[in-house]
Amino acid sequence: MGWFVTLATFLVNEILSEPAYLIGIITAVGLIAMKKSTGQIIGGAIKATLGFLLIGAGAGLVTASLDPLGTMIQGVTGAHGVIPTNEAIVGIAQDQFGSRVAWLMILGFVVSLLLARFTPLRYVFLTGHHMLFMATLLTVVLANGGRSTVAVVAVGGVLLGIMLVAMPAFAHPWTKRVTGSDTVAIGHFGTAGYIVAGATGRVVGKRSRSTEEMKLPEGLRFLRDSMVATALSMLLIYLVMAVLLLVKEGQKTAFKAFATGTGTVATGTGNYLMQSVMQGLQFGIAVAVILFGVRTILGELVPAFQGIAQKVVPGALPALDAPIVFPYAQNAVLIGFISSFTGGLIGLALLTWIFNPAFGLALVLPGLVPHFFTGGAAGVYGNATGGRRGAVVGAFLNGLLITFLPALLLKVLGAFGDQNTTFGDADFGWFGALIGNAGKAGGAAGLVIIVLLGLAVLGGAILVQKRVVDTGWDPGAARDALMPRESVAAPAEAGTTTAAYAKIPPPAGAPAPPPAA
Repeated sequence: MGWFVTLATFLVNEILSEPAYLIGIITAVGLIAMKKSTGQIIGGAIKATLGFLLIGAGAGLVTASLDPLGTMIQGVTGAHGVIPTNEAIVGIAQDQFGSRVAWLMILGFVVSLLLARFTPLRYVFLTGHHMLFMATLLTVVLANGGRSTVAVVAVGGVLLGIMLVAMPAFAHPWTKRVTGSDTVAIGHFGTAGYIVAGATGRVVGKRSRSTEEMKLPEGLRFLRDSMVATALSMLLIYLVMAVLLLVKEGQKTAFKAFATGTGTVATGTGNYLMQSVMQGLQFGIAVAVILFGVRTILGELVPAFQGIAQKVVPGALPALDAPIVFPYAQNAVLIGFISSFTGGLIGLALLTWIFNPAFGLALVLPGLVPHFFTGGAAGVYGNATGGRRGAVVGAFLNGLLITFLPALLLKVLGAFGDQNTTFGDADFGWFGALIGNAGKAGGAAGLVIIVLLGLAVLGGAILVQKRVVDTGWDPGAARDALMPRESVAAPAEAGTTTAAYAKIPPPAGAPAPPPAA
């Protein structure tokens, strides 16, 4: 029996507790279930393992790039400042919680399939990177109270499974309004912002024309490249903070801002500013490395999950990433991004002047990437129910949400609240803060309250599914009575219609819109 114990110890300590190996094994199991060839199974498992290792490599670059920025913000404002970047905080968390995240993610997906099979919530969440992000958030929040690995994985897996089927259900009346069909759902944890945008559109835009009757400049298209947008936003933030620190503290203090890690003291003002530029670009590279790692994992893992899901929950709706709605209102995407980013700036000002001094909330700086993807999707949802005014006001409110919610979330992240980054999208903020504060009750009582909150979310989603989604409620019906949706099209010749605006191609990787019902 000695050899068996030795083997079991080796498997547990050296393989199953190593998240990179665990992800590779799970990928191999999924590919085997799909009856792939031996070469595809081995190649897929190795690629998924390498992808996980890439995330860790990118996390080190992110930390090195953010350290000087934290010093600058502290020096300028006297307050803790963060850049919400999901990929960055997930990469940093992998060091401490990697194996728990992997197990929690796997359990959560299994729970979601069971819920989709045995409840009215027949959605299969296939946005793998957001599944990973939510699994990481739940692990960090639940482990913050010193809970055991078993408790974290078990409770977190149930919560993740609930969120994977509940959020698509909450958004589905609005998603059907956007797509005009019941063939696809939204599977993205910015859902709270999209619902707020759609609801706002109903209030402010009953007589507002669609954004798709507008012509917007093509020169903004470069912002749809996530690596470019990330690097540009960080470059600008670094330069602004560098100049403010130089003005406030003088050269002697400011020039030492980059003397961390492998950085050196700036030799002059020009060198100081160019070091700021380089740090911003380095952050873009770091996030690109993490993104590549995530995509490498998911390129193998998601198809395996999808194949399993089709066998377990036949006929379920796929819940897909936010860009699935972009082709339906492409002008609204850019309008939503600009409005959301404006909301982020206003939110930052409010945090700086009111909420940081009064409540000690961290300063949340707006990043182009979260504001583009969630703001763009919010613009589409707002436009669907309220035209231009709905897109502008709805996306603006989304910008406020993804500014204030991360600030509240930081309060429950424990040591991770001291990092210079955090989770960015709306659902991470409200759900993480809710679970984190409930967990402060401690012990078994805290876990009971957390589970009850999860069941409340599940019950609410089932209620929405039965009484709202299944009854066919259309959130834009009142608008249609005043301004029929056909007003965005102009007749070209007998029997045909043509759009009155130029179409912009969907962003890379966006799924094709489903056919109209």
